[in-house]
Amino acid sequence: MSSPIHEIKESEVLLEEELDLEESTLIVFNDDVNTFDHVTNILVKVCEHSVEQAEQCTLIIHYKGKCAVKKGSFKELKPRCEAILDAGIQATIA
Repeated sequence: MSSPIHEIKESEVLLEEELDLEESTLIVFNDDVNTFDHVTNILVKVCEHSVEQAEQCTLIIHYKGKCAVKKGSFKELKPRCEAILDAGIQATIA
């Protein structure tokens, strides 16, 4: 018979694996500081968008206030979000 502690740890590991499999969304927000070109270039570099895709996202960000720019696991999106934040652009993972 396994101990309750072992069962809890196993459950925690399974929960972490399940969370990583869930699809998350990287969202970029509009501001009055960054230029269209800067945001477009960062999306091309960080999210591996085509120029056209990055330009469309940038327009959506400008007119709607935000845009979901990438979907994937939290683990995959976290470094991308940090790179966008480091570029001075507001972003989050939802």
